[in-house]
Amino acid sequence: MEDKKLDLNSIIGFVLIFGILIWMMYQNQPTEKEIAAEKAKKEQVVAAEKSKQVVAKEAVIAADAVTVGDTLQMAKLKKSLGNFAYSATLPSAKDTVTTIENEFVRIKIANKGGYIVEAILKNFEKFKKGSGELVELIKDNNSNLNIQLVTNDNHTLNTKELFFEPTLTKVGDNQILTMRLKAGANEFLEYQYTLKPNDYMIGFNLRSQGLNKVLNTSKPLDLEWDLKTFRTEKSISYENRYTLLNYEYGDEKFNNVGEGTNKEETLDNVKFIAFKQHFFSTILLTDTPFAKAVLKSNKLVVDENKDTIFIKQFNANVPLAFANGEVNYKMSWYFGPSDYKTLKAYNKNIEKIIPLGWGIFGWINKFIFIPLFGFLSSYISYGIAIILFTILIKIAMSPITYKSFLSQAKMKVLRPEITELGEKFKKEPAKKQQETMKLYNKAGVNPMAGCIPALIQLPFMYASFQFFPSAFELRQKGFLWADDLSSFDEVVKLPFHIPLYGSHISLFPILAAIAIFFYMKMTSGDQQMAAPSQEGMPDMAKMMKIMIYVSPLMMLFFFNSYGAGLSLYNFISNLITIGIMLVIKNYIVDNDKIHAQIQENKLKEPKKQGKFQRKMQEIMEQAEAQKVQQKKK
Repeated sequence: MEDKKLDLNSIIGFVLIFGILIWMMYQNQPTEKEIAAEKAKKEQVVAAEKSKQVVAKEAVIAADAVTVGDTLQMAKLKKSLGNFAYSATLPSAKDTVTTIENEFVRIKIANKGGYIVEAILKNFEKFKKGSGELVELIKDNNSNLNIQLVTNDNHTLNTKELFFEPTLTKVGDNQILTMRLKAGANEFLEYQYTLKPNDYMIGFNLRSQGLNKVLNTSKPLDLEWDLKTFRTEKSISYENRYTLLNYEYGDEKFNNVGEGTNKEETLDNVKFIAFKQHFFSTILLTDTPFAKAVLKSNKLVVDENKDTIFIKQFNANVPLAFANGEVNYKMSWYFGPSDYKTLKAYNKNIEKIIPLGWGIFGWINKFIFIPLFGFLSSYISYGIAIILFTILIKIAMSPITYKSFLSQAKMKVLRPEITELGEKFKKEPAKKQQETMKLYNKAGVNPMAGCIPALIQLPFMYASFQFFPSAFELRQKGFLWADDLSSFDEVVKLPFHIPLYGSHISLFPILAAIAIFFYMKMTSGDQQMAAPSQEGMPDMAKMMKIMIYVSPLMMLFFFNSYGAGLSLYNFISNLITIGIMLVIKNYIVDNDKIHAQIQENKLKEPKKQGKFQRKMQEIMEQAEAQKVQQKKK
């Protein structure tokens, strides 16, 4: 085989190839900027690798903390949470919510804290119909529910900071959401929410299992519930007036904390707590009464031009008692309208939160006004229903109006004789009173007959002042120029604010003030003619003249920010009363016949004095005797 030798051509080829490689390497050498950039890139890669290693290491530690109880991460959790560190390792330990809803409400419950963080009424709008903004009772952290837990090793924990595990199931048409705060596989605190179809009431059962091994059960658990009520109505001042913290306690006793700043009540045996807004309420009810409750209310509206989001701050603190080492309370939440019929249907006394008045005033509202107005408004529009409602009430009261006017007419006929007695016994007041009473008795006239019918009508008038502001059915129902009969009927917006009046002009209060002016003008004239002036008493004529102008002015200022429904009722009521009085005066009562009847009565044997007349005479005689004694001294 022939030996291989390098010839000159091969040597030249290798040299050329080597030269080309050297040239290419020189041409591709990086610049200083490229070298710096490459160095920075390498440093970033190294840093990223280190970060990945740290994250991986922390993940391993966290994973070990779940499975092994002696890692540093679990040690920290156990130090701060005790046995409830178990809940922090569950998949549910994250800020998510579970939604349950029906045709009426949408409720969201958070894993963190296990409480309701959103409660929205799906069929009602804020401020004005057509606004598209639904009524929100709970949203954006305006409410909290917290239970303070004290562990056996003296750690104090707040449930609102711990994570619950949710389980949503359906039983028939009912949605049941179970929220468990776990201290172990079989040790937990549980909130169970049950929502039925077409219902504002949500079942809320609270119980514990196995926590007697974990918690200090020598003292009750402290449950704290607070709520900042959102404004939902057009008139802030009107809504503020009817936004109250109500409660039932003891033997079906009912009351409220009161209005103002930092009001507080401590009560025993509390059955329900109602954070009532004007037309909507959030109520906590319990089958097992709370042994004690500390309730607080604070007014948040200082300046109505600035404080336009919230109305009041409510707070309730109640103890949850242990029984055999566990807590077990069956409760309910109500999120819905402050409507008397809706609340009464639950048969839990919660309709008491509607301020219908006490005693006879409440009875008139419950048994006359509510049924009658409910019947009328089911067939006709609410504005027409108010008018027809007023007409029926005034017709029913017309016999009383007639009695009152007839009494005034009789007193008017007797006025000349009473004036004569006044002149005759000018220096003997007691004698004058005695003779006057004899004249009344002989003529068959009762001077109090005109007052009694007026007193009978007063409860109906006061009941109307309670009924119309509480009538939920008037909310956002329009009539004529009023777009909402439950709020003021603004016709002019003022560029300034008038103290006690407001920054707008409502028309129905003006009409009501005009009607009451003419009504008082008519009645005051007859009363002045019927009632003789009495020595030692204020000049009644002057007082009546002043009241003719003061009463309509008070009506004008007082009702400008009130609901238009109440002003409409008062306007129609006074118009009808004026009409009835004109009919009675011109077509029913005959002064000549009354005079003839009185003269005929005088000829008859005088009737025995009634108890009232005898009592009045005795009082007058005693007063006169005291005057004589004082003069002698």
